[in-house]
Amino acid sequence: STLFPYTTLFRSPGEPVPRPQGDRMKNVSNLSVRELRSAILAGEISARETAESFLEKVEEKDQVIRAFLTLDREAILADADRIDRRIGKGELPGDVMLPGIPVALKDNIVTRGSRTTCGSRILENWVPPYDATVVNRLRNQGALIFGKCNCDEFAMGSSTENSAFFPTRNPADPDRVPGGSSGGSAAAVAARFAPLSLGSDTGGSIRQPAAFCGVNGLKPTLSPGSRHRT
Repeated sequence: STLFPYTTLFRSPGEPVPRPQGDRMKNVSNLSVRELRSAILAGEISARETAESFLEKVEEKDQVIRAFLTLDREAILADADRIDRRIGKGELPGDVMLPGIPVALKDNIVTRGSRTTCGSRILENWVPPYDATVVNRLRNQGALIFGKCNCDEFAMGSSTENSAFFPTRNPADPDRVPGGSSGGSAAAVAARFAPLSLGSDTGGSIRQPAAFCGVNGLKPTLSPGSRHRT
């Protein structure tokens, strides 16, 4: 599993990077992960405000893009509030990498208490009792788990048209596919629904949708990324 980092490719040419204005951050969903991390740790914006900004984007556009299979608004905001309390009490170390940063997950990555379907009707109602190792590591770094992204059924496909639920569209052109099998994860970042997402890649399932959607996709070598419960 790996990350689809947000990239400036989806900013207009010459568009300035948004900066803090007064005591609040504007255009939160346009900020890079580095900018979000600094703003959250500095108290310029809360994890809840960050989550609300990205949720607003999803509610505005995902009826067309359909990047997400599962997105529990109340659970996300409750987790964001817990992260804010930890930051306020000094319980979250200042060196954590992703404090309050929303991270969307491909739906073949197991999440405790949140359904994991692998894009298949067979697992439509399966709610795991445990997290994948990569999810545990994200939580340990303060990340906010932000929904489960559509994928080709059991990650077998290259267009995200083979999900058992619905196809995902390319944010650059909804008449085109986003690639696959991690098409929902790539589309979520390209549409600015989340600044980061996780996918999985055996034969190109991160690299190909990253290219189709115009974002950066990284497939690590086998040993650094745990596949436990993925």
